[in-house]
Amino acid sequence: MSDSETTPFLAASSSTKAADPDARVMDEHLETTPLLSSSATPRYDGEDDDVRNETASVAAGETDTASIKSTKGKSIPKPSLIAVIILSLFALGIMIGAFFVPAAVEEYTKQAIVLEPTNLSLVSITTNGVRARIQANFRLDAQRVENQHVRRVGKAATWLVGSIGTEDTRINVYLPDYDNILLGSAAVPSMDVSIANGQNNAVDFVADLIPGDAEGIRTIANEWLEGRLDTVRVLGKADVQLRAGMISLGTHSIAESLTFEGHDMPQLPAYNITRLNFKEIPVPESSTSLAERWAMGVEVTIKAFNEYPISVEIPELGFEILVPGCGSTDPPIVIASAITHRTSIKSHSEVAVDADGVVDKLPEPLTRACPNSNSSPLDLLFEKFLGNETTTVLVRGQQKPGGDTPAWLADILSSITVPVPFPGRSFENMIRDFSLTDVHFKMPDPGAEPDDPESNPRVSGTIQVLAGLPAEMNFSLNVTSVRANADVFYKKDKLGELNLKEWQQANSTQFPATDGGEATLKIQSRIVDAPLNVTDSDVMTDVIAALLFGGRGVELDINALVDVKVQTVLGDIIVKGVPAEGKIPVKPLGKDLPGLAEPKVGNIEILDTTPDSISLRALVNITNPTPYSAQIPFISIHFEKNGTTLGEAQAENLDIIIGNNTNIPIFAKWNPILGGKKDGPKVGRELISQYLSGFNTTITIRTHASTIPSLPSLGESLSRLNFTLNAPKLRLPGKSEDDKTHFIRDATFHLWSSTAQFTLVSPLKKNMLYIEYVNATALYNHTEVIGTIEYDLPFAAPPGESKTPRLPVAWDLDSVGYDKVEEALGGRMKLDARAVVGVRLGRWRERVWYWGRGIGAAVRL
Repeated sequence: MSDSETTPFLAASSSTKAADPDARVMDEHLETTPLLSSSATPRYDGEDDDVRNETASVAAGETDTASIKSTKGKSIPKPSLIAVIILSLFALGIMIGAFFVPAAVEEYTKQAIVLEPTNLSLVSITTNGVRARIQANFRLDAQRVENQHVRRVGKAATWLVGSIGTEDTRINVYLPDYDNILLGSAAVPSMDVSIANGQNNAVDFVADLIPGDAEGIRTIANEWLEGRLDTVRVLGKADVQLRAGMISLGTHSIAESLTFEGHDMPQLPAYNITRLNFKEIPVPESSTSLAERWAMGVEVTIKAFNEYPISVEIPELGFEILVPGCGSTDPPIVIASAITHRTSIKSHSEVAVDADGVVDKLPEPLTRACPNSNSSPLDLLFEKFLGNETTTVLVRGQQKPGGDTPAWLADILSSITVPVPFPGRSFENMIRDFSLTDVHFKMPDPGAEPDDPESNPRVSGTIQVLAGLPAEMNFSLNVTSVRANADVFYKKDKLGELNLKEWQQANSTQFPATDGGEATLKIQSRIVDAPLNVTDSDVMTDVIAALLFGGRGVELDINALVDVKVQTVLGDIIVKGVPAEGKIPVKPLGKDLPGLAEPKVGNIEILDTTPDSISLRALVNITNPTPYSAQIPFISIHFEKNGTTLGEAQAENLDIIIGNNTNIPIFAKWNPILGGKKDGPKVGRELISQYLSGFNTTITIRTHASTIPSLPSLGESLSRLNFTLNAPKLRLPGKSEDDKTHFIRDATFHLWSSTAQFTLVSPLKKNMLYIEYVNATALYNHTEVIGTIEYDLPFAAPPGESKTPRLPVAWDLDSVGYDKVEEALGGRMKLDARAVVGVRLGRWRERVWYWGRGIGAAVRL
């Protein structure tokens, strides 16, 4: 509070004037000098008491001077001298009393006054203001006065007066810095107070408080709410009738100025929203209709602590709830109306305010996209709320609230807009369960460039989400569509991005809360061809390795922002940017996926040959043991043995389903030269020999940069993994399963001609295979030589089953094996065969070894 710009509370100037001009000096000193005031008090008639007193003093001084001059040189009688001395002392006393004592008393009262408000309570609200009961303690404390002389004079003066009283008074309060607009007025009843030092006065009175200019109140209130009110200066004016006991001291014009600094002004109290409940409520179709429709009701309870000595009974009040528009210059948008219950506010105690609100419908400006943006004010509101950020809701009084709210109060409340911080909430733990079933993978288009969106693999599947609903949401929800942008992580490393830019149809089922359980919402949506942008191929490789070799599933973390179309009683609402976190459990592919796949090769067709390579097409049967299906436009892999690349296999337009997949066309090229001119053919020859002999041969398949042309980095990364599988078994024509795996199906030995004829089965369906050289040995019981065959004339092995020419046999007559042949004459026996065979297929030639076991042979003469 600043110093008084005019006079303090007890300073005044008398309105009573002396009638006799000759007694002007005496009148000015005795009548116009207030009991407890300085003579410098300004008057509302525009004349200053200082000027009057100064004039009177000068006049008196001139008279004294003239009297002295007239007696110069004459003797003065003692009585006259005594009278002059007494008169001089009396004049000096008057001067001291007129000029010094009131100033000292004024300074004393300024420093000594102690005013302690103890309670301010609202008695009633009237048609033009409020009636308030004001209680306070008032006293003068001399110990607060620093100047010792001022303290002595003040104590003496106030002791002499004892007490002072006022009649009924009206006090007007103005704002000097705002064109002196009237802030309000107060009608204060008469009262008496003791002004003796230390004497406490318990002031208790009822005053009528009447608000002034509503625009001025609005200006001050809004500047304070917006934090722009650093200081505020108020000026109080009143005409006060003073009396000391039964003696009237006249009417005194009082003006007091107070300056409040920003830190001295009251602040909005901290509050907690302890109850918030949204529910569907019926409302009339119109004011004249009995028909009802549904709207959104809101119940809220706000608690705060009243730290001031103020007690108020607040009636029901009507308010409007607004939210900010698109920009700071756009008007706020009214979204709801609210009515507060009658509220009792007690001093220095907790206050609970209950309110009921109604959201009748969503106004069009709330859902309309902002200029140069795809987001509406509603989107921006949801974005902050769902992101656990504090948003601002505006509260403003209704202009016509109805009920018993006086017009003056409605005018003031409707002109003040209070920003209320509304805390958001975190939805991090909202997802209770997240699953992806019926998964189908679609590999990218092989012709797409690496940076083309079509170069991403695509995922289809059924998403099921179980979400916990906040306790305050007690209204029906129906999710009809979803879309999302999701980041996919594996062990906190980002694997890629799953983009659902298009709306995906969805449906939801709402389950109410139960005893000890929360309300939940089950959402199901079928996503189709959602692109998965693999951002880190190494992480993808780690996932595949874990699925193949880990023997157990993996969990992928999803961090998504989801847009949801929701049907509510307010209509269809699009809620954008709902944060969702969850886990996608991926089932293991099995430790022996290649073995479980059981590939079987049949119907081989040679497409082209060179001296070093064979290009072929084959139909392959495989079993997909995983719970996932896949669509593969193109894939290329290398197959190798012991680290030596022997060829390449390709497939196009594959549609792999769960379970058996038959007649899958595979294109392969046998080209050992890829593994090196020296090592490649050698390793390839050994592999073919073992394969034709029925050994349990294995090959390794490995990805490379062109495995998925549009994702070269993924192919290179996956090449770190070794997929070793058993060589696919040939499905040869035959009656039994054993027959279907042997190239040499049968043999007949002719003893007299020393020849042997074999039944061969070619796996080729259209191409002719030629045998150009045979050097073979027939064995009994794996070790006993029967005879040898050496033949260098080419013969053909057409598709299917065929017989060879009779090949000359050189018998080992002294061997046990030959004896067994003779014993089997006219019957059959089992024998083994070891051979080195030269084969030709088109332009491709190779010499391989063959070891056949358990070949059934007939013995004839």
